[in-house]
Amino acid sequence: MSQSRRTFIKSAAVSGLATTCTNGLPFLHNANAMNQPSIPTSEPADSIIGHYGPWAASLPADPPALSFRRAEFDAIDAWRKKAKEKVIEYLGTPDIGTNPSVKVHKKYTYDGLDIEEISWQLPYGRPTEAILLKPTGASEPLPAVLGLHDHSGDKYFGKRKITQTGERHPMMAELQEKVYSGRAWANDLAKRGYVVLVPDAFAFGSRRIKFEDISEIHRQGLYIGDKVDTDDENEEYIREYNRWAGQHEHVLSKSLFCAGSTWPGVFLAEDQRALDVLCARPEVDTAKVGCCGLSGGGLRSAYLGGVDERIACAVCVGFMTTWNDFLLNRAYTHTWMTYIPRLPQFLDFPEVLGMRAPRPTLVLNNNEDQLFTLEEMHKADRILQEIFSKAEATEHYRASFYPGLHKFEADMQGEAFAWFDQWLT
Repeated sequence: MSQSRRTFIKSAAVSGLATTCTNGLPFLHNANAMNQPSIPTSEPADSIIGHYGPWAASLPADPPALSFRRAEFDAIDAWRKKAKEKVIEYLGTPDIGTNPSVKVHKKYTYDGLDIEEISWQLPYGRPTEAILLKPTGASEPLPAVLGLHDHSGDKYFGKRKITQTGERHPMMAELQEKVYSGRAWANDLAKRGYVVLVPDAFAFGSRRIKFEDISEIHRQGLYIGDKVDTDDENEEYIREYNRWAGQHEHVLSKSLFCAGSTWPGVFLAEDQRALDVLCARPEVDTAKVGCCGLSGGGLRSAYLGGVDERIACAVCVGFMTTWNDFLLNRAYTHTWMTYIPRLPQFLDFPEVLGMRAPRPTLVLNNNEDQLFTLEEMHKADRILQEIFSKAEATEHYRASFYPGLHKFEADMQGEAFAWFDQWLT
């Protein structure tokens, strides 16, 4: 490995925009592995798992077994049905019912928007809290967007990362300034004539795991000791909680594996219930519903947009690359909530989002995004271009690349909003 590459990887690892996660990879079995050419081991291997990288990357076929790019698939609807069945199988999405009962806790007007603070109870955990925003006085059916907040190494907060309903917490002001051009983009989108619902994701905000919930874990970084939960929003406590929650991610993910589920599977189930809530609103035109999110929200957009056909228009920001990019280059910059064991045998990561073809899809990337490599982001773009072209829907897909690090800045927000305007209004 060259010194420049080592320096770049080291700088990415300490950037602080993502939580370091995995120290291993799921075992992938390939029945055809014995028939593949052996991978030479005499030359140094340029990967984050050394000499094992080229071998591991060779396990799935290229294209994978259920890729729409394969010659045996020519009808988009028939392919989507097969691909979706496989994705749902390996996601291990739990059955958590549908159409949860909603409680309205507070209604008020702020900065030209009617805002509701609401919640609903799922079959497990604390209630999911959410913020609903819409233009003041709006009553006619409007287009709607499910706003999906990011990860950002901050599990204490969720919905507040992309909304503003009054004076911002200093940590939220700092985050929005850093990656959102100082804006609460969910508010800005609502002002354009949309109903926007922003729920707390699984294990974030109101859905976070608290110290009081945990049995003793006698391990450095996870031991609770005399830690006490507090809701006074003290910054020192929040930072301490976020450090602990980051260390705890692998425990939660492994436990979900043991239950036959996955973190993305739970994300999907809970985001679909939020979609139920949004689509049940009388002021929402259910034929014109979209989703959008950065980073962890981009991950959720890929799965929700790929699986749920109620999403008429999807925008995935700062989370589009290939499985090989994670495997060979960037697994250490991502959390445990990214991975689905065995799915790469059947679909590359962009093909999960590609299942939504021919419905409108926008992907926004950053050329210097420290969480991915530019080469693999471009490869993901080519894969999606091929899927939409084969589906005869070339004009329904677009990817844009912006200069800079991992972010969803004002110019990117402008393109996302214009994309929603084009397809939902």
